[in-house]
Amino acid sequence: MRFTSLFSLPSIMANTTTTTTPVLYDALIIGGGPAGLATASALSRQLRPAVLFDSGLYRNARAAHMHNYLGFDHVPPAEFRAKAKADLKARYDTTTFVDREVVSVAATATPGIFKAVDAEGAEHYGRRVVLATGVTDMLPEIPGMDECWGRVVFHCLFCHGFEERGAVSAGILMGGMATTAAMAMHFAGMAGHLAETITIYTNGDETLTDEVVKLARNPPYQVDPRVISQLEMLPEQKGIVLHFTTGPSVTERFVAHAPRSRVNGPFAEQLGLEMTGTGDIKVTEPFRETTVKGVFATGDCATPIKAVAVAVAHSALTGAGVGGSCDAEPRPELSML
Repeated sequence: MRFTSLFSLPSIMANTTTTTTPVLYDALIIGGGPAGLATASALSRQLRPAVLFDSGLYRNARAAHMHNYLGFDHVPPAEFRAKAKADLKARYDTTTFVDREVVSVAATATPGIFKAVDAEGAEHYGRRVVLATGVTDMLPEIPGMDECWGRVVFHCLFCHGFEERGAVSAGILMGGMATTAAMAMHFAGMAGHLAETITIYTNGDETLTDEVVKLARNPPYQVDPRVISQLEMLPEQKGIVLHFTTGPSVTERFVAHAPRSRVNGPFAEQLGLEMTGTGDIKVTEPFRETTVKGVFATGDCATPIKAVAVAVAHSALTGAGVGGSCDAEPRPELSML
């Protein structure tokens, strides 16, 4: 049988990046974070050959620990990825791991076959594409923000903040995804469980300041409308100092800020994918196929809710969707290229 003979190829069984003949994988998985690994796990359960490309770029690389994931709470993200990858290699043998960046993805002239080219120029062929590339946070251009990000400035108060509970004070920095007074109250409410006093920083936005002041009276939150000139992390990540263009500086235990993000890689543009208003790849639930047939997107690059647990759940469904999609069509031949 054609399907059986595919699995006799040493290049599939050996989990190696070296191939002597072209292989047609069921899936080209671009991204080695939780989303890509979870997709590979689902495909492995159905003996589906896949290749997973890992560029080494991870959104949570700055975080010392990950949270809100059962069995891996307060564990370094790198340990989670290493364990997931080790499990896949130990129990299954249908995923090839390539620690290399992909530079281009395109449909071939043969219907149902895509080609990915990696940073070393090697070509890889697959019936389906899974974009699990993640995103890059678009931080406000405030001096010191990059150093503070992920250490004393947090994007999510479910992911971080518990360890700072009981703080005397904390701040909410508006902008990014939080541009309304309602969002200010939402973030301030969460921070209020972790710190005694909450200050909302509108960073010079006068209109937003007026709107926030009206809502901040009950419960009583402070509002600081000044323009921030610099952020400074205290030694041992014990707090953050906000400097302003006018007036005295303020020290907080931590600051919460929800930035906008951009999808990693050029693939959405290369493949002509439709995007959402928030800059994520548009997909159809539950299997997360994009607006281009045969191309799926999962994890942070395809949802406004960016968290490890969400990425893994979505990607398990994506793996199932890829498998069902492949079964719905005859298997093409590479010789047709």
